[in-house]
Amino acid sequence: MPETGAGTGTGTGTGTARAVPQFDAVELRPKGSKYCVVVFVINEGEKIRAQLATMAELAETFDVVIADGGSTDGSLDLDSLRGWNVRALLTKRGPGKLSAQMRMAFSYALDQGYDGVITIDGNGKDDPAPIPEFARLLDSGVDHVQGSRFIPGGRAVNTPLSRWLAVRLLHAPLISLAARERHTDTTNGFRAYSARLLGDETIAPFRDVFMTYELHYHLAIESSRDPRFRTAETPVTRSYPAKGKTPTKISPVRGNAHVLQLLFRAVRRTYRRPTA
Repeated sequence: MPETGAGTGTGTGTGTARAVPQFDAVELRPKGSKYCVVVFVINEGEKIRAQLATMAELAETFDVVIADGGSTDGSLDLDSLRGWNVRALLTKRGPGKLSAQMRMAFSYALDQGYDGVITIDGNGKDDPAPIPEFARLLDSGVDHVQGSRFIPGGRAVNTPLSRWLAVRLLHAPLISLAARERHTDTTNGFRAYSARLLGDETIAPFRDVFMTYELHYHLAIESSRDPRFRTAETPVTRSYPAKGKTPTKISPVRGNAHVLQLLFRAVRRTYRRPTA
């Protein structure tokens, strides 16, 4: 029988209380690897089902954990998840969007004793084949691994021109400026984080200030600036449909304005932990 639990939102980190949204956890199989692959999803329908089917073989080597923002489309039924070798389903019940899902998943991973977390979006855009390379980089001592379609070996397939321009000419240069280190694909959620980075009290990712997209930016900037941590990029493939509407959860006007606001805050290092 699967073990079912609930996140309290008040777990403890390395000596400091964690702010974690309320969530339900259903464990479908025991822990079996040193790193877990966290898949972020909300109402992705057949896209997440196809992605998990593709990842089923990798899930025999790496524990796959679904971090669900509260899907209502029935795409994450437990029988299917078992068939795809998924280890656990976490369902966020508390407030917040992606950054809240990240805090939920990271807290669970630390409590479970994983040495690091590999993250990937559940919208079917990313080829999961590089997951073993992310793990190899974590093994080598890298603390923050950014997947990039814009470095040698990476592939950007059917990237909308507006997205390409926004990342290459605005988002990545600003993050790089703040990080004091070149970053090339700063909106890409295919990344890896060491447990050392996630549990660090100076980085402090478990705060309620991280609710939407802030945490990605904060972790990239602060891990690059802090000499205690190592960072790297690794090539990945991200593909968009050749035709039809661009799949995204960000609305074209209000959503993009919000992302820009968060970007400028992160670049000013607004999200650093307050010091006495």
